[in-house]
Amino acid sequence: MKIAIVEDDINMRKSLEIAMSDFSEYEIKSFKNAKDALKALDESFDLVITDINMPGMDGIEFIKKLGGKYEVIIMTGNATLQRAIESIHLGVKDFLLKPFEIDTLIKAIERENKLQAVKKTAPKKTKEQKGAFIATSKALESVLHLAKKAAKTDASVLLLGESGVGKEVFANYIHNNSPRAAKPFVAINMAAIPENLIESELFGFVKGAFTDAQADKAGQFELANGGTIFLDEIGEMPYHLQAKLLRALQEKEIRRLGSQKSVKIDVRVISATNANLQEKINNGEFREDLYYRLNTIPLQIPPLRERKEEILQIADTILQQVCTKYELPPKTFDEDAKEQLLAYEWPGNIRELISVVERAAILSDGDAITPQDLFLESRGVKQKTNTIEEMEKELITQVLDSNGGDIEASAKTLGMSKTVLNKKIKHYNLGE
Repeated sequence: MKIAIVEDDINMRKSLEIAMSDFSEYEIKSFKNAKDALKALDESFDLVITDINMPGMDGIEFIKKLGGKYEVIIMTGNATLQRAIESIHLGVKDFLLKPFEIDTLIKAIERENKLQAVKKTAPKKTKEQKGAFIATSKALESVLHLAKKAAKTDASVLLLGESGVGKEVFANYIHNNSPRAAKPFVAINMAAIPENLIESELFGFVKGAFTDAQADKAGQFELANGGTIFLDEIGEMPYHLQAKLLRALQEKEIRRLGSQKSVKIDVRVISATNANLQEKINNGEFREDLYYRLNTIPLQIPPLRERKEEILQIADTILQQVCTKYELPPKTFDEDAKEQLLAYEWPGNIRELISVVERAAILSDGDAITPQDLFLESRGVKQKTNTIEEMEKELITQVLDSNGGDIEASAKTLGMSKTVLNKKIKHYNLGE
């Protein structure tokens, strides 16, 4: 197993190298920063172990750059709730707090090794049907009702909700229940495309438009013609390209990069975001006219913690699917595991639940999955009564303390305006 260790602290890095040298089954390559690691990483690597707090590119940004190509273990000596939640959203399964025993790290590596071994030997399956809901709650039923009504029209839909709640599933559901169901459904994640490639990805290009443009290429809007295009993480779209998207929506035509000729398109647009677009508009980061064009029908998807009655049914269905996919014997959750699944707050929502159940199914030795197989207590996020508001309050308190109560510096750290931060301070009674 080939492992990349990314750690800026030379003492920690050398200590890990020495400790890991005792394990001949692991080939270790260490890097002092994320930039060097990105240059060297290739398909031969199986696992990345990275610190979070590093100069230049931090661990979270580094993981985003990896684009899901590698399994990741995070290690940090300064774990905040925000970091833990961000890492969960990015699919990280192990979050190790420094200082840790080398045995703790080895156990985490062994878990990832077993996961990869099972996944590599699993037979290929047909694509899972998208746009189907495993379970519904009262909170979700009302949104589904609106989605079904919206599907029968060509109105633009804006899906709102936290990361991992299933916005793409909703987009598929709307498409599959629309008159366009037999036509293409094209999904694009704005956050996953490098800024300099977004325009050509969306609208295409002609030969010679730029250095590597060796032939004409249709963009995603043309590929979706007659069907639906899903623009995920629309809040991450660069401001200077938003005008071109607005023009495409208004004029129902696009122009390939480097071309003077316009191409007519017939596309239904569904977009999604977990960002506060109104705040981005106030900060000059998102066009108000584009917002109103996209926001004809807004649908707020509730987080999983507000749909507790769904959790066990969803978990059971995922468990059955995983056992079938990897040819594992049938498994069930024991009563203690069920209690823990219900007690956990699921900051990563459905995406996190899928990850946790898949991992538990593969790593559990018996037919019954136990709390120890779920590894929820090691995920760096409080269990039980820790609501999003409580987490936000704790995060704001931490940032204010670290900045000595400086509102301007704290607002910058939190990525919000001073006005919004002052409102939250008042709301949580933090000024007292």
